Amino acid sequence: MQEKPLILVTNDDGITAPGIRALIKIMNKIGDVVVVAPDKAQSGMGHAITIDNVLTCNSITIDDGPQLEYTCSGTPADCVKMAISEILNRKPDLCVSGINHGANASINVIYSGTMSAAVEAGIEGVPAIGFSLLNFKWDADFKASEEYVENITLNALSEGIPEGVVLNVNIPNFKKEEIKGIKICRQANGYWKEDFDKRKSPFGKEYYWLSGEFVCKDKGQDTDIYALENGYVSIVPVQFDMTAHHMIQKLNTWEL
Repeated sequence: MQEKPLILVTNDDGITAPGIRALIKIMNKIGDVVVVAPDKAQSGMGHAITIDNVLTCNSITIDDGPQLEYTCSGTPADCVKMAISEILNRKPDLCVSGINHGANASINVIYSGTMSAAVEAGIEGVPAIGFSLLNFKWDADFKASEEYVENITLNALSEGIPEGVVLNVNIPNFKKEEIKGIKICRQANGYWKEDFDKRKSPFGKEYYWLSGEFVCKDKGQDTDIYALENGYVSIVPVQFDMTAHHMIQKLNTWEL
């Protein structure tokens, strides 16, 4: 019998989040699943790692599924490092991160703990996918995502993901029958216009709440934002070599 693929599952919303519970059930149909996820919400942590504190990692049982599960006190990137270095007896065939509660399209890929976990797996030489649903609610309905998550995962396992690349998958918050399909996209050019809400504590000390508005500067119809706004699942291949190769020749003309 052919050995089942070994699939590492992680996220940034915490191990009890409905999104990762939905992802685990889908992955259980595909392979042998090991979950290593944060013991609390770690959204917006980006690619942070823990270097100034200890890490704990404990076995846990949350439901009656066949998966093995561990909670980690660290960040999403910590979880992947811990899984590959300390928990798994071999390198996984695939790492899936999510399903995130909220979008990770456009520039959000930089801030996302979900995508940073996938990127960390890619750095470790493991094919990886980050999945996100455009619904921030804790009780978000992930049923419409299931077919697309399974389909993309099976294709990734059969076709392979090139070394140095991970996939960023975002799913619109539409009913299943309203989703039009999948579009392969580029990352839209956008940014966050920050707003710091300045307040005072009862003791007179100033503090701030960060909020903001996402601004998309990109009018292209080949972007993830356009796809999502028009009812498509977006897939953006992301590379973690951040070299601006087009600038190398220009820099060589400087009088350095």
